Amino acid sequence: MLKDITIGQHYPTGSVVHRLDPRTKIIGTFVFMAGLFTVKNFDAYLIVVTLLLVTVKASKVPVKYVLKGLKPLMVLIMVTFLINLFMTRGDAFFTLGPITMTWEGLRQGIFMALRLVFLIVGTSMLTLTTSPITLTDGIEHLLNPLKIIHVPAHELAMMMTIALRFIPTLLEETDKIMKAQMARGADFESGNLINRAQSLVPLLVPLFISSFRRADDLAMAMEARCYRGGENRTRMKALQWEKMDAAVLLLVFGYLGIMIWMRVR
Repeated sequence: MLKDITIGQHYPTGSVVHRLDPRTKIIGTFVFMAGLFTVKNFDAYLIVVTLLLVTVKASKVPVKYVLKGLKPLMVLIMVTFLINLFMTRGDAFFTLGPITMTWEGLRQGIFMALRLVFLIVGTSMLTLTTSPITLTDGIEHLLNPLKIIHVPAHELAMMMTIALRFIPTLLEETDKIMKAQMARGADFESGNLINRAQSLVPLLVPLFISSFRRADDLAMAMEARCYRGGENRTRMKALQWEKMDAAVLLLVFGYLGIMIWMRVR
């Protein structure tokens, strides 16, 4: 299960999507999310699917690898579907005591589950196609206007990127600790929900200790390299907008316009 989590991982392929300016991909991701939340019928999802397929194809990231990131969140997706199925009022097609399923609930459940799937796939493409260093630069450039009100743009970008960067590392560490505890007789899969929660205690304690140790090592390494934040820092590779970036932004904003038009028509 832990190996299926792809959040924060970078999958380099050298594709045209990977070569895009990180600011373009960050803006495009937020515009994609905004358009996704304006959808109110299944017809609009056809445009969302088309956009995602084109993006995945252009990125050269295997479709199986992209979809693998959905496995750890299948429980959340199913809970979202079931809540809408049972809690939405309408014409019932199945009744068993207090349990009632309606056609409107079935439609709403499928609708919300698809929205969650598309949201996960769309946002995961940002980290899959962008290295942590370029992602930091992109976030910092986009936050630069906030320096007027004394917002530490560089520090915020650095914290967000480090958090994303250490997700795969912590997952790998968790997997190692689980295997070590299972070799000592620990059982993380059998029993009820309370027993499973209690069995996680031998896992969480060494994981927290390892996380604090890694954070301390990272802080010492940054201090040894005379890191003092974003003040007076230069970059080896400056970010530059290209014609492809303008074309991609035009495409995603056109997508947003179509989504809004389909909602208000």
